[in-house]
Amino acid sequence: MINRVVLVGRLTRDTELQYTSSGKAVAQFTVAVNRQFTNSQGERDADFIGCTIWQKGAENFVKYTHKGVLVGIDGRIQTSSYDNKQGQRVYRTDVIVENFSLLESKKNTDSKPADNQQKSTPDPFEDNSRPIDISDDDLPF
Repeated sequence: MINRVVLVGRLTRDTELQYTSSGKAVAQFTVAVNRQFTNSQGERDADFIGCTIWQKGAENFVKYTHKGVLVGIDGRIQTSSYDNKQGQRVYRTDVIVENFSLLESKKNTDSKPADNQQKSTPDPFEDNSRPIDISDDDLPF
């Protein structure tokens, strides 16, 4: 049997880290994934897919992501059910995340730095339209 899910989408909100009573880290979040086709108005609809990530992966996910960031998700579908306060059976389907990837550079996802903040070291590769002056003495071989 195969149960594999791969998603690419944007987080709909900041993810909060929680801990179970036994101390396991868990985070739940929603990924908005655009559909491949357009609707009658020429716009792309999106599906909002619930995801759950556990333990160290959850801690890292919360640390390095925020609302709007583009992520790649690899996992499996899991269904569960419970009885709500009205005694009705509620079914839930989630993607259990096994791996994730950040698909945008930190530069693209951060807000612009304040005027009083300075870069600690200039990045010589930031403006790739300018040639970089490297002498033979700079090379390690």
